[in-house]
Amino acid sequence: MSIKMEPSVNVLGGRLAPCSRDPITGFFRNGMCDTCPEDQGSHTVCAQMTDEFLAYSKYLGNDLSTPRPEFAFPGLRAGDQWCLCASRFMQAHHEGVAPRVVLRATHQRAMDVVPIDILKIYATDID
Repeated sequence: MSIKMEPSVNVLGGRLAPCSRDPITGFFRNGMCDTCPEDQGSHTVCAQMTDEFLAYSKYLGNDLSTPRPEFAFPGLRAGDQWCLCASRFMQAHHEGVAPRVVLRATHQRAMDVVPIDILKIYATDID
């Protein structure tokens, strides 16, 4: 059985831009916030990490800052971009610790969980 990637369309209706290739991110580890039905967490929000968000995520049990060489994961630092689960982003928004978002690199499926108006509050790439 092969995994079929959904069309690479961002929340603005355009072509999905890369989120990060250093460190490499995404459900498919292709640097993009592409998704598919097998992506249960909907890793679709391209977020720019902050120390506050990384501490929050670690507190909730998802330590994104500690390197895990066995998974070729260097650990994230403030300023790194990463494809976050849409539900974790929404949770961070409600707690007041949501990171900035790159809309051009955020997959349209993120809007199944996070309204576009909320994503735009944190946007780094719109006026």
